[in-house]
Amino acid sequence: MIFPNIEDAHNIFDLRDMAKRRLPKWLFEFVDRGTEEEVALRNNREAFERIQFRPRMLVDVSGRKLDTTIYGKEHKMPIGIAPTGAAGMMWYKGELELARAAKAAGIPFSLATGSITSMEEIAGEVGGTLWMQLYMWADRKLSHQLVRRASAAGFEALLVTVDGAVAGNREYNKRNGFSVPFKYNRKNTLDVLTHPRWMFGVLGRYIANGGLPERVNFPDELKGKITTAYGGTKDTRSDSVSWDDLKALRDIWPGKLLVKGLLHPDDASKSVELGADGIIVSNHGGRNCDAAPAPIEVLPEIVKAVGDRTTIIFDSGVRRGSDVVKALALGAKMVLIGRSTLYGTAAAGEAGATRALDIYRGEISRGMANISCNRVSEIGPQHVIVPQARLAV
Repeated sequence: MIFPNIEDAHNIFDLRDMAKRRLPKWLFEFVDRGTEEEVALRNNREAFERIQFRPRMLVDVSGRKLDTTIYGKEHKMPIGIAPTGAAGMMWYKGELELARAAKAAGIPFSLATGSITSMEEIAGEVGGTLWMQLYMWADRKLSHQLVRRASAAGFEALLVTVDGAVAGNREYNKRNGFSVPFKYNRKNTLDVLTHPRWMFGVLGRYIANGGLPERVNFPDELKGKITTAYGGTKDTRSDSVSWDDLKALRDIWPGKLLVKGLLHPDDASKSVELGADGIIVSNHGGRNCDAAPAPIEVLPEIVKAVGDRTTIIFDSGVRRGSDVVKALALGAKMVLIGRSTLYGTAAAGEAGATRALDIYRGEISRGMANISCNRVSEIGPQHVIVPQARLAV
């Protein structure tokens, strides 16, 4: 079999195909798919496809620049890396590979709570603009431990994910023999054996360098290898998270506080009132609630509610640079990329993640040229045609 060169990936979908060939099915589908009937997953893409550019002509766009400033810090593109807990399983020490690509590209990198590379290692070996994602656990003291640890490690922003009170109903995981914690069984073992590049290049390297990966960012009470139980979902996921928890986090977190997973303008307003520095409009990439709206469809009403009071960041469904430009036109200040750079990392580590970011850079630049914008700050609602708004409930 001839393995493709990473430069043969001309778009994110090519990188997806490379990742699919290299990863075991259970791991690829865990990253790639949604929940239940995957309606939300499809809607995320279809909603973007329904939005059109309103091209303008005869404007000199030879001086295009993608730089943008978020929280007083300049970034080379209006995108950042979303928190994705599976990065370390895409490639050996995949979080480090992805963080290096982000730093080289001059954009933020977000580390997920469930990552298998420690926040201290990321900060010490890579650096750059680092953000930390947080799930609130049933025992709030454990979550607060992680928050203080991230602050000590130098992370600049805390992304509090609030759309995960219950786990998504991902039935395909069960069919593929995948679970969290991971358990070996006939189905997933055969799947690994039929993907030798991943088996030797990722799993084998972890085993050769100290054993199976561990949940290194968890508190001591919950740490352990990815195959060991950690108290069940009662300890690691809380369905009692409330606005009081956001208040408490605001009291103990000294950096920028962002609330991730909002889809309603009233929730956005409440977050700002309680001291959040920003909100992330997201439906978890269609992975949690299959009846959730596409975030790009609700973005304008959230911008109308809080856009002049806070920084609005967007994620979910983004696969093209034109998607980024559309989200910026509708009021987002930055767009987080999740699956796209995971595909790249799975295909070729740092080189693959870099290729994904290079693809976005070119596509964003072309999109700006098509709407006659030389600066990110010039992009606005006048540059897109949006279908009729959703009916208000």
